[in-house]
Amino acid sequence: MSVEEMVEKMAKGARRASRRLRRAGRTEKDKALLRMAALLLEKEDLIRKENEKDVSKAKELGLSSVLIDRLILDTKTIRSMADGLGEVAALPDPVGQMTGMWKRPNGLRVGRVRIPLGVIGFIYESRPNVTVDAAALCLKSGNAVILKGGSEAINSNIILGRLLDEALEETGLPQEAVQVIPSTDRGAVQALLRLEDDVDVIIPRGGEGLIRYVTENSRIPVLKHYKGVCHVYVDKFADKNMAIDICFNAKVQRPAVCNSMETMLVHEAIASDFLPSMVNRFREAGVEIRGCPETVALIPDARPAKPEDWPAEFNDLILAVKIVDHMDEALDHIERYGSNHTDAIVTRDYGRAQKFLEEVDSSVVLVNASTRFNDGNQLGLGAEIGINTSKLHAFGPMGLEELTTQKFIVYGEGQTRT
Repeated sequence: MSVEEMVEKMAKGARRASRRLRRAGRTEKDKALLRMAALLLEKEDLIRKENEKDVSKAKELGLSSVLIDRLILDTKTIRSMADGLGEVAALPDPVGQMTGMWKRPNGLRVGRVRIPLGVIGFIYESRPNVTVDAAALCLKSGNAVILKGGSEAINSNIILGRLLDEALEETGLPQEAVQVIPSTDRGAVQALLRLEDDVDVIIPRGGEGLIRYVTENSRIPVLKHYKGVCHVYVDKFADKNMAIDICFNAKVQRPAVCNSMETMLVHEAIASDFLPSMVNRFREAGVEIRGCPETVALIPDARPAKPEDWPAEFNDLILAVKIVDHMDEALDHIERYGSNHTDAIVTRDYGRAQKFLEEVDSSVVLVNASTRFNDGNQLGLGAEIGINTSKLHAFGPMGLEELTTQKFIVYGEGQTRT
């Protein structure tokens, strides 16, 4: 069987499973999730054995320490995955929720109800723990999912997929509800992206190159974000100490993630007081500053920023810094160089905070808080499968509710249209 035939067979199985999942109740789904969690803990040694194959291969290939760290499934990570399954099981089930009901003059009762999207193709890189996270969210929201992880995590993903399948079989749900493509052949992705009759939506998660490839080659709607060029604007009415803490956290806590700050905008009225203290703290953490001419005048050891630094997603301890003459200049900069992902303002002025919230066109806009809070768990969604910045069908972190859509239901008593 060719890889194309294998993927098509999996997609048709997923379509059949999605029909069964439409009528699966919360009790069934939660039972499966909890059994998955138990199996992860019971089979920890097996998981780590398979994971070690991937880690060893990554070291042989000379992958970076950051990428290798993302691959590792140790006891802590496995327990965290199991805990995550339990947390998803504890969340309310969005499927079947009525979001409205009204009566028409002719007596028809019209309502809207939440339903699963159907079959999701999830394409992602590194982090094998994402396999479990995605499976949990898709199952809880009543969706079948086909998982295509990166080749660097193939052994880890296969064993996790087998354990998830085992849990589904033991609890009476179709094994085709969660399937891992057991191949490193790039043709598997191409095949998946062509199956518009059986797959309802594609969600890619990884670097910009992967996401652009998926978007350009898919016949299926894609929910994605290309990159996270996130800004923090330090307003002239900002509390200095608060701004230092927020900007430091936004850049340094995890610089390689999509919701870390890449550009810091500072109002000129506060720049001479704020920037030296802020940069000293950044220096202690090893952050490289690339600044506009005004920034370099204040911070002589800062590197002059180049035009390509303003739209850059560094994913590293590198920060672009620009001093702005007024708030509208900050807003114009975000409009030009931002990625509709995450942007924040630090200010004590309510009116300016509201203006920022209204005018910045990003999936999450924050006042006096770190950009690192653009995360499904942190925002109270319980978990997320990814962040969508394309606005259709969702905008921002995609939790359980975002993995559903709505259909109309109509109750009649023999009405006919005239």
